[in-house]
Amino acid sequence: MQELPLNPAWYRPDHLDFRETVRRFVARELLPQVAAWDEAGTFPRELYARAAETGLFGLGFPAEYGGVEGSDMFHRLIASLELAQCGSGGLVASLMSHTIGAPPIAELGSAELKARVLPQILSGEKISALAITEPSGGSDVAALRTTAQRDGDHWLVNGEKTYITSGMRADYLTVAVRTDPAARGPRGLSVLLVEGDVPGLGRSLLSKMGWWASDTAHLSFSDCRVPVGNLLGVEGAGFAAVMQNFNAERFSLAASALGFAWVCYQEALAWARERRTFGQRLADHQVIRHRLVDMRTRIEASRALLEDTAARMNQQAAPDAGLVASLCMLKNAATRTMQYCADAAVQIEGGMGYMRGTQAERIYREVKVNMIGGGAEEIMKDLAARQLEL
Repeated sequence: MQELPLNPAWYRPDHLDFRETVRRFVARELLPQVAAWDEAGTFPRELYARAAETGLFGLGFPAEYGGVEGSDMFHRLIASLELAQCGSGGLVASLMSHTIGAPPIAELGSAELKARVLPQILSGEKISALAITEPSGGSDVAALRTTAQRDGDHWLVNGEKTYITSGMRADYLTVAVRTDPAARGPRGLSVLLVEGDVPGLGRSLLSKMGWWASDTAHLSFSDCRVPVGNLLGVEGAGFAAVMQNFNAERFSLAASALGFAWVCYQEALAWARERRTFGQRLADHQVIRHRLVDMRTRIEASRALLEDTAARMNQQAAPDAGLVASLCMLKNAATRTMQYCADAAVQIEGGMGYMRGTQAERIYREVKVNMIGGGAEEIMKDLAARQLEL
């Protein structure tokens, strides 16, 4: 498969070396098994450690805990693009769930907590997941109802979380809770690290349209006793921490969406060059060539916006309003590109595109979760409008 062309102005030699490392990992460890894992609805736990050996898990984390020193947003962009070449969003989402579960630990956890937990996560020994969404509301984080009440040296956690990626197998859950039940809206929210073996934690597997290889769970907390030292950051300041964490998540979702769009384009192009109708290749029909150009146009536009946003994120330790708006628009633009390219690929491939086993069919089923996860399209538009003061 041809590489997605990148703008050479943005990339250093170490970025390109890392790209080759990830490409080899995908070709060796993922592509030969991904279809079987998707059908099975799971993948081997040992894959986490093998992915960690490539440096994938340490991006953006401190070197003292096993992170990759000097990594930046272009490393993360490359990781998301290249992992997407396996064509399974569920596999990628669960394999990389630490990228949303572990940053609050690294940024807000105590020195003792970070030293104990992060090396296990970044080596692939333990699995980290983020638990924000609740049955009563998804993108409306400020309305969450899961509570944590102080009881001596512990918090008593009660409530439910749902649609949690890696929720079945996670060893560490980064959970948003309400520590001040009298507070309303974003006030009174905190973030706790809940260990997966805590008594009172219930887990049930959810069935989904796509992302089959990802164990997506509904979680219940019944008087789960969490040590007070597992508080991440300042009590009552959890809303800001959750919002900050969303920025990197939305960037990675956009990069993955672009990667999946490229997979669809490449598969459709290969089919159009091979398939013959009415005495000529599909690619020789003008209507098909125009559809392929439309796919490529959207891909190129999304790539340019993605790289520009990565450069701005490298420059800003704390994103300003303009960058937050750009992240919202980027996620919407990239997932729309994925949607268009998945639809176009299935159409170009015809009956074959509808068959299980093609990458286009799998990605077509996974479009909507990319458009909803990390903040639904409508939420992104409204947040962007507020940031831009429209």
